[in-house]
Amino acid sequence: VIQEAALFPHLSVRQNLDYGQRRTPAGAQRVALEPIVDLLGLAGLMDRRPHTLSGGERQRVAIARALATGPRLLLMDEPLAALDAARKAEVLPFLERLHEALAMPIVFVSHAIEEVARLADHLVLMQAGRVVAAGALAEVMARLDLPTARGEGAGVVLGAVVVERDAQWQLARLRVGVRPGGRPGGGPNDGPGDFDLWARDHGLPVGRPVRVRLLARDISLARSPQSGTSIGNQLHGSIEAIADDEHASLALVRVRIGGSAVVARLTRRSAHALGLAPGLPVWAQVKTVALME
Repeated sequence: VIQEAALFPHLSVRQNLDYGQRRTPAGAQRVALEPIVDLLGLAGLMDRRPHTLSGGERQRVAIARALATGPRLLLMDEPLAALDAARKAEVLPFLERLHEALAMPIVFVSHAIEEVARLADHLVLMQAGRVVAAGALAEVMARLDLPTARGEGAGVVLGAVVVERDAQWQLARLRVGVRPGGRPGGGPNDGPGDFDLWARDHGLPVGRPVRVRLLARDISLARSPQSGTSIGNQLHGSIEAIADDEHASLALVRVRIGGSAVVARLTRRSAHALGLAPGLPVWAQVKTVALME
């Protein structure tokens, strides 16, 4: 799947998908189109021509046509690069569904950290044609020596599970770092994890896996737990590393909390005033509204 949908303009959506299906390699099992159509929300578009579709709809059809060939691996080369912000927001949920539903590796090439944060499990970071880092998404994004630690999008992405929903305040409690064999959702103490976070309730059921993105700009640090504050999450950990940020006035601090790491951005003056140094116990304060599932 490339940046442009590259659909045949004289064929309907159905005919474009049929074209892909007819190119299933010899000897391979023919793929049923119905699950692909349902997965990508194309049922209402099947008789339309490409010129009548939005950019996001065309790209969903292009993905479906690629899947119709029955591939063993799906390569997506900046599939959202040609779309505006609204169309990207339209397509991203369908890509997340692909990630969850397909027993197929997907290589997703992107320059947008927001796309990577939502979709990737394993991140390979390249610069000038060379691999500079590779590993689990959470581990690579928590490294302070990489370009991913710079800019407004700096932060970490962590796996979590919904363990409680507070109907009165429309909040959900998420358990980060649930270990295999735990029973998330069974109760407050079931399913050992690294820490819990309160976030906005998006209606997801208890026990549902989610990923949360904690931006460095939305995390502050304190030497002791704070009272009388509006910040809903205070997490106890220890400082692992401190590094310079893009601007000379700023510093990046990686804090280890259980088996997970978060990154905070603060001024160098604040870091000096608090006496921050590797190994020092601290409290990471995370705004509830800063968590994105």
